[in-house]
Amino acid sequence: MLLSRRLLLGAGTAIGCAVLTSPAFATPVRDGLSPGLAADARAALARHRDRLEHVDRIGIVDFTQPSRIPRLHVLNLDDGTTASHLVAHGRGSDPAHSGWVTRLSNEPGSYASSAGAYVTRDLYVGGHGRSMRLAGLDHDNSNAETRALVVHAAWYVSPEMARDTGKLGRSEGCFAVATGSLDTVLDRLGPGRLIFASGISSS
Repeated sequence: MLLSRRLLLGAGTAIGCAVLTSPAFATPVRDGLSPGLAADARAALARHRDRLEHVDRIGIVDFTQPSRIPRLHVLNLDDGTTASHLVAHGRGSDPAHSGWVTRLSNEPGSYASSAGAYVTRDLYVGGHGRSMRLAGLDHDNSNAETRALVVHAAWYVSPEMARDTGKLGRSEGCFAVATGSLDTVLDRLGPGRLIFASGISSS
C-alpha cells in the first residue's frame, strides 16, 4: 500500500509547494491500479458526494508512477473493471524531465501538477482542441480553476514517445493524454464525475 508515500490529503499540507524526495525507491505497478489507491479514491468519492452528479466511474491518477506507464485509471464502480491510459504531469513537477513527479504545487505559475480530488466540468474546444474543465475540491488543488487545469490531448503523450524515450513530455499542470485516448477519457469521465490524483510524499 502506497499511503505512506503519498501526499495525505487533509493532513496539513500547505497550499504552496510540496517538495518531494527522489522517486528512486518507487517501483512501477505492473498490474495497473493498486488496491490502496483505489480505496483512497473511493473515500474521496464519499467525502465529495454532494459535489458530484455521477458516481458510476472515477478517474484515478497515480503520480507515484513514472510517466512512461499508463497511470490514469478509469475505474467502473459497477463492476470493478479499470481501463488505463497514459497521462503527462506538469513541467514544474519534474524540472529535470526525469519522467517522475518530484514536486507538487497548487500555486499559480508553478506549472506543476496538483494532488487531490477534482470534479469534471464542461467540455469545450480551445487551444488544445477538445478539452474538459476541472475544479479542485481539496486544499491541495483549490486553485485548479484559476490555473485553468483541464484534461486535453497533447502530441507529447503517446505510446511511441514512452517507448522511444522512456518518458512522456510535460504539460503546464494539466492532465494531458494521448490523442487516441482523449475521446474515451472524456466520454467516460465527464462532466460531473470525480478525478482523484495522488502523489508521493517526502516521508
